[in-house]
Amino acid sequence: MVDDEELLTIGAFAARARLSARALRLYDRLGLLAPAYVDEVSGYRYYRADQVEPARLVALLRQLDMPLALIADVVEAPDGSTAADRLAAYWADVEARLAGQRTLAEYLRGRLSGRSSEMYGKFVVETVDVPAQIVISEKRHTLADELPAWIGASLGRLEQGARECGGLAGAPYVVYHSAVSMESDGPAESCVPVADEAAARAWVEKQGRARGTAVQVEPAGRLAYTRVTKAQVAHPQILAAFEAVEEWMAAQGLKPTGPCREVYFADWDAAGAEDPVCDVAFPVS
Repeated sequence: MVDDEELLTIGAFAARARLSARALRLYDRLGLLAPAYVDEVSGYRYYRADQVEPARLVALLRQLDMPLALIADVVEAPDGSTAADRLAAYWADVEARLAGQRTLAEYLRGRLSGRSSEMYGKFVVETVDVPAQIVISEKRHTLADELPAWIGASLGRLEQGARECGGLAGAPYVVYHSAVSMESDGPAESCVPVADEAAARAWVEKQGRARGTAVQVEPAGRLAYTRVTKAQVAHPQILAAFEAVEEWMAAQGLKPTGPCREVYFADWDAAGAEDPVCDVAFPVS
């Protein structure tokens, strides 16, 4: 046991750390802030005075709505610089999420106030005939927060695979077989057109159908599409683009014949915010 004179009761420690005794018990269970000593008979918890500052740090981080697992990463950092970097990374994510939510709120305000036509008017919708294509693909159930990373990774894998399938034969695209949001997980399917069907089937066989890999023939057809910039690919601007195409299709008497898609025709990393990078499209008849 540690010397009694060095220890504070949970009540005294809670007062100095500006935390409730209930919070201290929770943080102990989660491994965030263990007491220095627990009496085996009474179960009373005791803390050292030098645990006050870490406890206050936990309390302040909780005011940032930081998840407890991330708080543990900050508290357990080997030095102050690392802890500060971990906090900065978390806060950058928070600000990015808030920026997206702010944009979504403005978008929803427009819809609720009847200004949808104003938003849709900035999108020019056209049709284009596309030839039949051989594509290799990956399909996955994913929520919206994981979608961008998965699209980048899956298209990268497929484009690398295309080198063994006669080369890339068209613009990569992502098909949404069902809605992808924070409540709905699709699935989504990344597709890369390739030149050699036999080589594509051999490549997929070699993959062992890992990650939902497949090869298929995409029939010739017509797409109704609108071209969007890199900035507009972000949620919820991309929703307005899809809805603009749907509204135009209805006005033209066109019916969708398959799931919607995003066709990526530009170098994403090299593109600026206002550069066109993607076509939001629906197969139509």
